[in-house]
Order: sequence, then C-alpha cells, then structure tokens
Amino acid sequence: MKEEMERLIDLQQIDSEIAGFDKAIAKCEDELAKREQSIEQKQEKLATLQAKIERLSEKQKENQEEHEQATARVKDRQNKMLLVQTSREHQALLKEIEENKKLAKDTEERALQFIEQLEQLEVEAKGLNNQCKGEQDLLKKEQQSSAKEIKRLATAKKSIEGERAAKVAAVQPNYIQRYTKLIARRSGLAVVAVQDSICLGCHMTLPPQQVNEVMKGDKLNICPTCQRILYFREEEDAQEESLVE
Repeated sequence: MKEEMERLIDLQQIDSEIAGFDKAIAKCEDELAKREQSIEQKQEKLATLQAKIERLSEKQKENQEEHEQATARVKDRQNKMLLVQTSREHQALLKEIEENKKLAKDTEERALQFIEQLEQLEVEAKGLNNQCKGEQDLLKKEQQSSAKEIKRLATAKKSIEGERAAKVAAVQPNYIQRYTKLIARRSGLAVVAVQDSICLGCHMTLPPQQVNEVMKGDKLNICPTCQRILYFREEEDAQEESLVE
C-alpha cells in the first residue's frame, strides 16, 4: 500500500506541475488578449472621434455656405435699395438686410465654434492614434515573446505528460478512478498531506485514530471532510518543502 501511495503522491505532483504549466500558458494568452482588447477599445473610440469630426466638418461646410449666402443677400438687397421707388419696398428690403446681417453674424460665430471643436477633436484623435500605434508595436513584441514562452512551457508540459502516463499505468485502476474524480471535483488536488493532525486540503482537524492510520500507511485513508486521499508528511519533509517553496 505504501508503494501505491508513493505512486499517487508522485502522480499528484506531476499533475500539479502540469496545472502550473497550463496556468502559465493561460496567463500569457490572457495578457495578450487584454492588450488586444485595449487596442480594440481605443480603435473603436478613434473611429467614433473620426466620425464625429466628419459630421462636424460637414456642418462647418454647411454653415460656411449659409454664411456666404447671407452675405450675398445683404449685398444684393443693398444694391436693390438704389432702385426702389416706394417706402414699402424700402422697408421690406431693410428688414431683409437686417435679418441676413444677423444670420451672417450668427454663422460667423458658429464658424469659430466649429474651428475650436474640430481642433480639440483632432488633437484628441491624433493622441489616441499615437497610443494605438504604440500599443500595436508593443503587442507585436509581446506576441513574439509570449509565443516563445508558450512553446517552452508546452514542451516542458509534454515532457512530463509521458512520465504521467507511466505513473497512471502503475497505479491500480480503482485508485486511479477515485483519484481522477477528486482531481476534477477538488480543483486539481486529490492527494494531500496530514500535518499536525490537519488535512492540508481542507485544513480541518482529523480524529487522532485516523491520524495514526495515516501515519501507518497500511491502507487508503480519506479525509472525512473533503474526501481527498491522505498521506503523512514528516516534520522534516515539511520544513524542506517550505524551504523549496
């Protein structure tokens, strides 16, 4: 039984290493995904700004045309003033001249506002565009670096997966079945040590009798709380593991 437990302990260690590789690979991929998402968000914001600039530029053009038309009408009505023969026509032309002068003034003021708004938006768009380019350059470098790291991790993982297969083949099928279920249900931790009468899986105190049975190692011992497979860890081993960690 002790030999069987040693195989399970070794298998747990291998699976923990594999999980560590998977976690490291996932972290690399997640960091790249976050960088890509950040760039996409900036590009979307940039597209919104550019669309806003286009709409504002169109309004600016319309305002300029309206200003030019109002100015032209003022000149036209002023020329007609020289030809009118009645007071009524004179008053009507004066009214049109005043209305168009006001419109020309309003459109001129709006033109200044458009210029200020466009300048502000263009500065913001330029800054955002520079940020996107900078992040894209950084992303390319990170993609190259992450690709190398992921390849290294995948190679290391593959090397111990062969060792895992050998360990699995050496363990009794019924123990492997229990172990596999626990790995799935207990966050990848199926075999845990008992230290100071405490299960290091769920950190619950074990009955003294069960602690003695775990120390003997004559049979498969299961934690009554978390159902993980238990083994006894000597104090010296615990200190050594702590130093390694």
